[in-house]
Amino acid sequence: MKQTTLCYVEKDDSYLLLHRIKKKNDENYEKWIGIGGKIEDKESPFDCIRREAMEEVGLTLNNLRYRGIVTFVSDIYPTEYMHLFYTRDFDGEPKAECDEGVATWVKKCDIEKLPIWQGDKIFLELLDKDTPFFSLKLEYRGELLVSHTLDFS
Repeated sequence: MKQTTLCYVEKDDSYLLLHRIKKKNDENYEKWIGIGGKIEDKESPFDCIRREAMEEVGLTLNNLRYRGIVTFVSDIYPTEYMHLFYTRDFDGEPKAECDEGVATWVKKCDIEKLPIWQGDKIFLELLDKDTPFFSLKLEYRGELLVSHTLDFS
């Protein structure tokens, strides 16, 4: 089982998204997602998301809000626990490209028009509504979301 982080950085009613187009073997290939990555040995989720933000887009994230944990269950990929963060407070200007893809500010109302995972729509709505901390389980068959379970603390 792997553990990852993902952060949605907001500015001017837009999120900073990565269009994952650089690595063909990326399970998120051609998808648009927030910034983040795999938690390394001895890292906390907070350590990881701060490191990933600096590595991927050159931002220092401040006042992070830990919003929830998303469990991905798939018939293709190993189970993943993703620690979901949000912030409007950051230092720096995002660099346009990294090893995984291209970073772009995308208006929140335009995100659903992009190729994103179906389950992302669920947690993006929870972020937008500023819901309390949540646990969301998403079950996929291939790229098709077949079920989801949402729990609040």
